Amino acid sequence: MEFDELWESLLPVGRDPGTGGYRRYAWTEAEAGCRAWFARSASALGLGTDYDGNGNLWAWWGRPGPGAIATGSHLDSVPDGGAFDGPLGVVSAFAAIGELRRQGFRPTRPVAVAAFTEEEGARFGVACLGSRLLTGAVDPDAARGLTDADGVSLAEAMREAERDPAQLGPDEELLASLDAYVELHIEQGRALAGLDTAVGIAEGIWPHGRWRLEFTGRPDHAGTTRLADRHDPMLPYAATVLAAREAAAGHGALATVSKVVAEPGGANGISSAVRAWLDARAPDQATLDLVVDEVSAAAQAAAREHGVGLEARRESVTPLVAFDPGLRDRLSAVLGAGTPVLPTGAGHDAGVLAARLPTAMLFVRNPTGVSHSPAEYAEPADCQAGVAALAAVLADLAG
Repeated sequence: MEFDELWESLLPVGRDPGTGGYRRYAWTEAEAGCRAWFARSASALGLGTDYDGNGNLWAWWGRPGPGAIATGSHLDSVPDGGAFDGPLGVVSAFAAIGELRRQGFRPTRPVAVAAFTEEEGARFGVACLGSRLLTGAVDPDAARGLTDADGVSLAEAMREAERDPAQLGPDEELLASLDAYVELHIEQGRALAGLDTAVGIAEGIWPHGRWRLEFTGRPDHAGTTRLADRHDPMLPYAATVLAAREAAAGHGALATVSKVVAEPGGANGISSAVRAWLDARAPDQATLDLVVDEVSAAAQAAAREHGVGLEARRESVTPLVAFDPGLRDRLSAVLGAGTPVLPTGAGHDAGVLAARLPTAMLFVRNPTGVSHSPAEYAEPADCQAGVAALAAVLADLAG
C-alpha cells in the first residue's frame, strides 16, 4: 500500500466534525477504530499482528525474533489535536515497508511496526504510558489505578475493551528481541522550515515533566462575599501561571499551564478548588529543576497570601535523552552528511525506549511549526520524502 492510500483511510477516524481536530483517546471507541485500521493496514501488507500486555500494537514483517528492527509511533491524540502528530510515523512505517517490497528488498532481520498506546497522556495523565509500562518505567499497579476525568480507571477501561489489565508491565522478552527503534515524526517546530531539506535527524530530547497543582479554598458567593473575606483558589492559580511564564523566559526554558479544572464551576460563585497542570521543559536537568522550583515557590507564596491550601505532585518526568550516537551516525551516513541534526523539546516513545535499546528519530518538515492543533501540517511531497528516508534506513538496518 502507498502512503496516500494509507493516509486517507486513517484521516476520518476520531476526527471531530465541529473542530476538525482529533479526539483519539486511549481505550475509547475512536482509538478502537485506529486499532482496527492498524490491523487492516498490516494485513494488506501481509504482516502478522499482535499486541503486548500494555496494549501496544505490533505488526511484523518476518517472524518475530532476535535482532528485530522496529519503527512506528502512536495513533492517540491530544484533545482536538492534528492529524500528523503520531500517525505520520505509523503510516510512513507501513508505506516504507510497501516501498521496500516493491523494490524487491528482503530483510535478513525481522522488521516491526509499533503503535504505542496513550503516548499523549490525554486520558490518564501520563505521557508515553504504553512505552513506559513496556520498559518498566511506570509501576503496573500505579498505572492500573490511574483515572480519567470521569473517574474511570485504566483497569476498567481496558476490561471494557476486552483487554486484561493484569498483563500490564515490562515485557523483557520483547525488548530483548529489538536491536533498534527508529521513529519518524512531524517536526514540532520550524527548524527545518528555513532549510532546503524535508527530513532531519533528532539529536536528543530536552528533559521535561508534568506536575499537578491543586489549590483548595472556600466556596462562596461571588456577589456578597467581601474581597477581604475570600479564600479564592483562582488567585494563586493565576499567579502561578504568570510565574511559570516568567521563570521559563528567565532561564531559556519552556513552561506551560494549559489544563485547568475549577470546582464547582459556577459562573457566580467562588471556586472551592482549582486543579492545574504544569508542563515544563528545558535544555538540561539543572535548568528544569530551577524553573520548577521557582514556579513551586511562587505557587506556595501565593497560596499562603490568599489563605488557600496547595498540594503539588509530579505526575511524570523524562530525563535528558541523547539518542544513540552510533545509530544516529548510521542514519546520517544513509541519508547524507548534510542531513540536519536537531534537538527537540517534545517527548516521544523513542525517548522512553532509549533507556533500554538504541533509538533514533527522523523529523519531517513542518512549514508553520504548529503542532497539537488541527492546523498541524506537512506537505505531501515532504511526507513522501519521509517515507523514502525511512525506507532507506530500514533497508540499511534490516538488510
